[in-house]
Amino acid sequence: MHGRWGWLLCAALLQLQSAGGSQFKAARLHRWSTAGLGYLKNSLCQRVSFLSAAECRRLAEIPQTAVAVYAAEPRAGEKLLTVLPDSGLSLGSGHDAVLTLDPSPELSFGHPLTVYFIDFSVNERRCGARDGLYLGNHECMTLALKSRCENLLKRRTSRTERQNAKERARKRLKGQAADSRLKREDGSAGGRSRREERLVGLCEIHFVPLVVGQKDQSKEQRLRCVEQKGFAACPRPLVISSPNPATANCELNNNTWRCHRQQLLSQKSCRMYQTCDHGVLLSGGWKEHLTYQRHVNNVIHFYRMLRRNGFRPENIKTFFAGDGQLPVGEETEGIYPATEKVMIRSHISYICRAVNCADSLVLYLNSPTRNDGTMLLWDVNNNGIADQKEKYTVGELLMDLEGCKAHRVFIFIDQSYSGTLAKKLLTSNKHPNVVLIGNSRSSEFTWASSFTEFWMELQPDQCLIDYILKNVAWAAPSNLGIVEPTPGLLNSTIYGGPCYNNPPLTPEEVKREYMGCQNLPTAVWYQTIQKKDLPH
Repeated sequence: MHGRWGWLLCAALLQLQSAGGSQFKAARLHRWSTAGLGYLKNSLCQRVSFLSAAECRRLAEIPQTAVAVYAAEPRAGEKLLTVLPDSGLSLGSGHDAVLTLDPSPELSFGHPLTVYFIDFSVNERRCGARDGLYLGNHECMTLALKSRCENLLKRRTSRTERQNAKERARKRLKGQAADSRLKREDGSAGGRSRREERLVGLCEIHFVPLVVGQKDQSKEQRLRCVEQKGFAACPRPLVISSPNPATANCELNNNTWRCHRQQLLSQKSCRMYQTCDHGVLLSGGWKEHLTYQRHVNNVIHFYRMLRRNGFRPENIKTFFAGDGQLPVGEETEGIYPATEKVMIRSHISYICRAVNCADSLVLYLNSPTRNDGTMLLWDVNNNGIADQKEKYTVGELLMDLEGCKAHRVFIFIDQSYSGTLAKKLLTSNKHPNVVLIGNSRSSEFTWASSFTEFWMELQPDQCLIDYILKNVAWAAPSNLGIVEPTPGLLNSTIYGGPCYNNPPLTPEEVKREYMGCQNLPTAVWYQTIQKKDLPH
C-alpha cells in the first residue's frame, strides 16, 4: 500500500507542476504583452524617428483591447529567426522568443506594427547596453528594426548637426551674397532631407513576420496569435494549402497534372467580331497567417457585383492565394492560384493588346502591399522573403496596362499604399483610359472590407461618379483616391453604358447594347484591323 500511495502522490505532484508551469507560461506571456504595449504607447516614438506626430498620438491613446498579440516561444532551447517579406533579410540573429503587437488588426497588410525580441539569461546591465527593456527574471526585450534603419537614424543626426552649423554660420556672415549662397545650400540640404524622409519609411515593419526555428529546415511558422484577457481577439486565418514543392515552379514545368489543369488560355477570351467586358480579381494573401475569411468574402462580393452588371463568368478571372481555393460554388469556375505571376501578367497584357477584345476592363486588387505599392502574391518557396516572382510591382502593372486597347480600364484598389500608383498614373501619357478608384488617399491604409462592401452594392443603372458622390463616407473623389487622366471616364456605368439617356434605355436595351458582350459589324472589325496594320 505504501508503494501504491507513494506512486499516486508522485503523479499528483507531477500534475500540479505541469499545471503550474502552464499557468506560469500564460502569466509570463501576459507580462511580456503588457510590457510591449507600454513600450509601444510611451517609449516607441522616443526610440524611432520614422513615425509621424499624428501616428505617435494615436499609439499613445490606443486601448489595450484594440491590440492583437502574436508570440513565438522556444522549444528545447532552440533559437528563433525572424524574416520579413519586404526586407530581404532576417531581422538580426537568433533569439529565445519573439513578440509581435498589431495595434490595427482591422487594417489590411501592410500597416505598421511592432516586433520585439526576448532573450533569456541577460542581466539588467547587459540589457541596458543593448538599448533593451529589462523585464526581470533575467529577461530582456528589445525592439526589432530593419537592418538599414540604424544608418538612417545616424544620417538624420548628422544632418541636424550640419543644419546647426549652418545656423551658426548664418549669424556670422554678412551681406546679400552670403545670404543667397546659404539659401542655395539650404535648398540642397532640403533635397537631401526629403530623400531621407522617403527612405525612413522603410524602417517600419508592416507584416506579421515569419518566425522559424534556427535549425528547422521546413520553416514552420512558430509565431501564433494568442488570445489574452484584455487584448483584442485573434483574427481567424483561412485554412489554405500551399502548392507542394513539385508544383511550386508550375510556370516552368507544364508537364504536371496540376499545371495542365490550371492552364489559362487567354486567347480564348477574345473572339472575332465581338467585344466584351473583362474582369481580373487579384487577392494574393502571401502566407496562410495573413489570409482571412474576409479576403474570400471580398473576392466573392466583387465577383457577384460584376456578374450583376453583366460580366460573363468566362470573362472574369480570379487569382487567389496559394492554390486558388474558394469555398463557394459558381465562383470557382475561373479561379487560379496567385502564385503564377507570369499567368497573371500575360492575361492582363493579352486582354489589353488584343484589338476589339475589351470594352470595359476591370481590375480588383486586394493583396498585402509594401509601402511602395508592390503587391505580395504568395510565398511559393516558403522562405518568408518576397522574391521577384512572388511580388507584382507598380511598374510591372503599368507596363501591362500601357497603351491598353480597352475602351476604359477601371482599377479598384482595396489595399494599402495606392499613392505610388496614383502618382505615376497622373504623370503618365501612356495610360489615358485608365481610371484608379482607390480606397484612400496617398499612403493611407485600408480598413478591413469597407471599400469592397461599398462597391458590392453597385447596380447596373448606376453611374460610377454618381455612386461615388452619393455616399457620405466618401464625399469627394479626392477622399477616395480617384485618378481620372481623361475627364468623363467615370460618367458611365461600370460596363460602359450611358448615364443620362433621355428617354432612359429599357433593361432589355441595356443588356443587348452594352452589358457583357456585343457583336461588332464586319466593317468596324476590319477597319480597326487595317488601322492597326498601317505604318506609323
